[in-house]
Amino acid sequence: MSLIRYLAVAGLTVAVALPTGAHIEKTEPMQSLRQSYFALLGMTFGPMADMVKGKIEWDDATFQRWASDLAGVSGYQVERGFAPGTEEGMTRAKPEIWLNTEDFNAKLADFRREAGKLASVAAEGDRAAISAQFGATGKTCKACHDEYKSKDYLY
Repeated sequence: MSLIRYLAVAGLTVAVALPTGAHIEKTEPMQSLRQSYFALLGMTFGPMADMVKGKIEWDDATFQRWASDLAGVSGYQVERGFAPGTEEGMTRAKPEIWLNTEDFNAKLADFRREAGKLASVAAEGDRAAISAQFGATGKTCKACHDEYKSKDYLY
């Protein structure tokens, strides 16, 4: 699939999905905040992975914009979405987050640091360095998912 076609499909998907997927549920606003934050990260990280893996055509400028977006979104203070008492409801956040807040916050800080590095490395344009840093950034995502994200929604 050409990059232009991929971006057109991705843009249409976002236009359709965001109004329904990134809304604020009035009965569970903190869960909605978390889900919206992680949806934005995923919708940015996923296409970057496709580019790194060669599933879509490599484009330095596009990757740089996506890396910059990822670093920017990662800095959003999603911690407020994990306020005490928000561990219940429709969520994939495991209760361990509220039991191990320091560790969860440290993992989130690791992700933010590596996402910032990815944006810096992407700006330099060295594909090997970009791929290596993309892997390092992905490992920080996985570290948190392994520990704190359920595969299914919890109620």
